[in-house]
Amino acid sequence: MDIDSKRKKQEKKGKKEGRLRWTIQVFFISVVLSAMLTLASEGALDGAGLPVAFGVLVCFIGLGIVFDIIGVAVTAADERPFHSMAAHKTPGAREALGLIRRANKVSSFCNDVVGDICGIISGSTGAIIVTRLQEAFSIRSVAISLAVTALISGLTIGGKALGKTFAINKSTTVLQLVGRVLHLFSGHKKR
Repeated sequence: MDIDSKRKKQEKKGKKEGRLRWTIQVFFISVVLSAMLTLASEGALDGAGLPVAFGVLVCFIGLGIVFDIIGVAVTAADERPFHSMAAHKTPGAREALGLIRRANKVSSFCNDVVGDICGIISGSTGAIIVTRLQEAFSIRSVAISLAVTALISGLTIGGKALGKTFAINKSTTVLQLVGRVLHLFSGHKKR
């Protein structure tokens, strides 16, 4: 076996280990994030009325859409404008570049982890809303369940469809904003 084939074999093994490590990390991140968001949802819904339940539902659908926009924008973005911004020390440019360079992981986290968790919590919130509506109107009707499920599906799918178009067309703007938010939380001082 020559040196070149050994190197290729080691690179392949390293990539495989990296994918396994990422899969394990994503599993644990998903479990912790899901638990935290479910606790937040349960806390907000505990003893709350229908308006609060609908508010929680809209928040989780909105959160899923926002993270879907970020996940799509990071895969559609071009690094070049951010290199220029980073050279001019624009706050958030370096953070945006970091996101673009890790687009596969950022997209997976935003679209799959956060998006799926928000979808699951939206569904369970919808079930709570259906139960409360049935109690409020003293009716056991499939129509209420169908209406709430259709509303959740329509808002989620329609919102994500609009968001994807926006994310593709305005990926630089989206990542500038996300980069600035990350910059604020990273503790960097203004230069």
